[in-house]
Parts: sequence; C-alpha cells; structure tokens
Amino acid sequence: MKQRTYLCIDLKSFYASVECVARGMDPMTENLVVADPDRTEKTICLAITPAMKALGIKNRCRLFEIPSAVKYTIAPPRMQKYIDTAADIYSIYLQYIAKEDIHVYSIDEAFMDVTDYLTLYRFSARELGQQIMTDIYRTTGIRAACGVGTNLYLAKIALDITAKHADDFIGELDEESYRNQLWDHKPLTDFWRIGSGTARRLEPYGIRTMRAVTEADEDFLYRLFGIDAELLIDHAWGREPVTMADIKAYRPQSNCLGSGQVLGCDYSFDKGLLVVKEMMDLLCLDLVEKNLVTGSLTLHVSYARRFNIASAHGTIATDTDTNSDLLLIPAVTDLYCRIVNPSYPIHRVNITCNNVVPEEYHQYSFFQDSAELERNRKMQQAVISIKNKFGKDAILKGMNLEEGATTRERNHQIGGHKSGE
Repeated sequence: MKQRTYLCIDLKSFYASVECVARGMDPMTENLVVADPDRTEKTICLAITPAMKALGIKNRCRLFEIPSAVKYTIAPPRMQKYIDTAADIYSIYLQYIAKEDIHVYSIDEAFMDVTDYLTLYRFSARELGQQIMTDIYRTTGIRAACGVGTNLYLAKIALDITAKHADDFIGELDEESYRNQLWDHKPLTDFWRIGSGTARRLEPYGIRTMRAVTEADEDFLYRLFGIDAELLIDHAWGREPVTMADIKAYRPQSNCLGSGQVLGCDYSFDKGLLVVKEMMDLLCLDLVEKNLVTGSLTLHVSYARRFNIASAHGTIATDTDTNSDLLLIPAVTDLYCRIVNPSYPIHRVNITCNNVVPEEYHQYSFFQDSAELERNRKMQQAVISIKNKFGKDAILKGMNLEEGATTRERNHQIGGHKSGE
C-alpha cells in the first residue's frame, strides 16, 4: 500500500482569534474571552486567547475561575460570524486540495490527505502546511497550527502534542518518531480519544503511558474495554488503518434528527412540557423541509443536578412514519407525561426522531382524518416558506409567547449560543 501523508490543521483559539481580529487586537498578546455576559459568572468561556492560556488559565473555564488580577475583554458569542470565517478558510483549503481529500473535523479543524499533491507542488508536507497556514493568516488574520503524519492519527497527535512546542507551530510524526518521542509522554489524556475515564481505568494497573499500553496483555485490555481496546492498542503503536477514502465512503446504517437544550434555569414540570412541545414543533418543520419522516421518538430529560437522580428516558412509536405536528406533538407529550417525575425541576431536554427516511409518498394513519393532515401539511409548508423569506420570528405560535417558552430566544442562537445577528 502506498505510504500516505496527512495534514491536520487547527485554527488557534478560533472564536477568540476572530473576535481579536475584528477589534484590531493580537490574540497572542491580548487577553480576551468569548462568553455571554448576560449569563451568570458560571457561564463557560467558549474560547480564550493564547495570551490567557500562557497565564495558566484553562480553555473552557468559567468566568469566575479567571483570577481577579487578570484584566480581559469579554466578547459575546457571534456564532454566525465564526461559521462565515470558517467557510472563508475552507475556501483557502480548496485552493490547494480537492474537497474529496479534505475532512472537516470541526469548525476549526480539518484533515487533508496531501499524498498526491506533494509532487505536484514540489513541496514537502511541512512546506505545504506552512504555505496554507501563511495564506490563512494573510487572508483572515487567524493563526493556525499543523500536524503532519503518515496516518490520520499521527497527524492529529502531531498537532495536539508536538506542534504546540514548535517555533513554527508544525509537528511531524511517523510511527518510528512517535514511539521514540511520545511513548513515555504523560498524561495519557493528551492523546486523542483518551479521556479521563479511560485514564482512570488504566491507572490502578500502572498503565500511565502509551508504552505501558503496548506492554499490557491484550486479552486483559479487551476484558477492560471490550471492542474499544482494538483502537487503544492500534493508537498506542501509532497505527491507524482508516484512510480519507474510508471516511468519504462511510454511510451510516440509519439516520436520526434531534434537538437539545440546556435550560437557563430549572423548569417546573409544566414549563418543561411547554419547551418539549416547542422543540417538537420545530423538529416537525425541519422534517417537512428536508422531506423526511420518522416512526419513533426518543425523549431524554435531565433533572436539576442538586437532586442527583437518574434522568428520565423513553421512546415512543407512531402508527405510521410521519412528519406531522398533529401526530408527533401529542406523541411526545404522552411520552413526557409518562416518564418525567413532576416532583423534580428539569434542567436539560433532548428529543430525537429515530430512523428518519425520505418521504416517498404520503401514507396517513387510519385513525386520523386524511384531509385534516393534508391541510396541516400545507400549513407547515407555508410556515417554512414565510420563515425562510422573512426570518424565524416572522411567524410564531401562541405557545411561543407563553412564560418559559424558549423558541424566540433560540431563533437567534446557533448551537445554543448567540448567533450575533
């Protein structure tokens, strides 16, 4: 098999850097956090500048955790601006690499298979990475870091662990250099896909490094982690069989469509039901717009943390695959009333439409008036058309105006944060 070469490019402190550039500030020297000042001091900072990280302040900290002696600027989130900037940077990637060889891992990180481009450009992988980073900075003012690896995993590790200590913010690894440089690296949680839970399970057995993982009995690791041990073992050796072509060819066996929100304060049972109805209403519109239908719903409700009790979780099936709010809102209401304990306040809600499939034809339930469902469908389509033309707030339902309703606020959010529009 031909030796592959990958780049993994990360935009440094992306949200904070975008805000600094907009203010004419240098994120490497200025203190700035991206956080919503309208929330409490417990709100999480979505990003902080490298200058603040250099002071020992952790990324994703809460506002009250920042030392009082540190002076900094608070920038409210502007998610749409970050999406637009990320799109501009993706267009820079496309000037060098075809989309078939790019995998966007997150809004600020992307993998690229550059194997067939190095001869074309007469660049080494490091030189190509540097060229792209320079172009990003010249065009947007955003600094980037780059990992170079002989597989996807090594490119990611070169970025996460090696590049941050390099003067040019570029790290480079193959299997041999990975074992020489990082087999004894600590902590294990610095490595991709090893979280604190995995590290805690390995700790009692004296496994604190990747070298120790390679020396452990494989049968023991499989007993400890099940099939996930295979990934851990491969990564401990610096191996990764998945290629860019595998990622592009992947198709899930089933699809779902979901919505979730963490409530700004603890909600009563009745207010929680209102939010569930609002969320289901919007999911129905999303299904109609995407020409999809579902045959079952899953509801997950978390109670206020101070009660330390298990979340409510359940699934309900419908009589037929549908996207009608006349059918799905009553279904999720019934499920909510059956599984949620009214004695405890609610903090978080997630709804999932399971096994969504394309709507090839309209099949109505024997227990519903087909004419009524068809009128409702036309109404849903009209609502979608109005919202797309005049904005999400152009048409609202009465429940959206009730106390505790969240739709109007969420209409101006992306990913649960202010869109900036």
